[in-house]
Amino acid sequence: MDEPRPTRSAQPLIRTATAAGITTLTLDSPGNRNALSTPLMTELLAGLAEAVAAPQVRVVVLSHTGPVFCSGADLKETAEAYATRQVPVGMLGDVLAALWECPKPVVARVGGPARAGGLGLIAAADIAICDAAATFAFTEVRLGVVPAVISATVLRRLQPRAAAQLYLTGELFDGARAEQIGLVSAAVPAGELDAAVTASCAALVRGAPGALAGTKQLLRRTPAADIRAETAELRELSTEYFLSDEGREGVRAFRDKRDPSWLPGGDHG
Repeated sequence: MDEPRPTRSAQPLIRTATAAGITTLTLDSPGNRNALSTPLMTELLAGLAEAVAAPQVRVVVLSHTGPVFCSGADLKETAEAYATRQVPVGMLGDVLAALWECPKPVVARVGGPARAGGLGLIAAADIAICDAAATFAFTEVRLGVVPAVISATVLRRLQPRAAAQLYLTGELFDGARAEQIGLVSAAVPAGELDAAVTASCAALVRGAPGALAGTKQLLRRTPAADIRAETAELRELSTEYFLSDEGREGVRAFRDKRDPSWLPGGDHG
């Protein structure tokens, strides 16, 4: 694939480039491991809307700079937002719904670790290809919160038994397990990641735009609730837990690099 050319002036947190009918939206906040801050999510929504509106764009790729795909919620912003009770996870539902509803195929290029909300982005994509060495974890319970908003996309992908184990333990798993349980479409060696993404995009652009959009609608036909209604409900649940005593303690402990107070035994500071 030709080197992408910028389609608009550089953005501080999302870089957008288009080439050969493919728009790449790159999470570009490596300083905080591409955490889902309100500014980043705002720019991501804008970039996605621009790609959807452009008739020449046939496929959207979600990529990242730095070694981490996405670390999940911006916990610094979350802690600072407690006074307003408007934690940034509230916007995540809009992002997941926009990715899920995008009429153009979305491909996630995952070249490094993903945690919590980052797994929601991966699950929202139609095709997700990861570095086999990448690690993943639903870390919410270890912060005293629940993986509520991301469940709108994640639970549509994961095997139920795997979801129960990984949601409840928060344990790490690798790319091979992510492929096995349905979180990603394929896990490939790091040196083959870009080639695999390029091959998927090349196959997708051969489809007729209207047929692709119709096929996506067909794939989304489930007895589950409308995703926007579901994410709105789950957003309320997630906010409730972030604002709970446990949620506040979990975020503080993470920022202070110490164990949370609910761990049995020892001095948790």
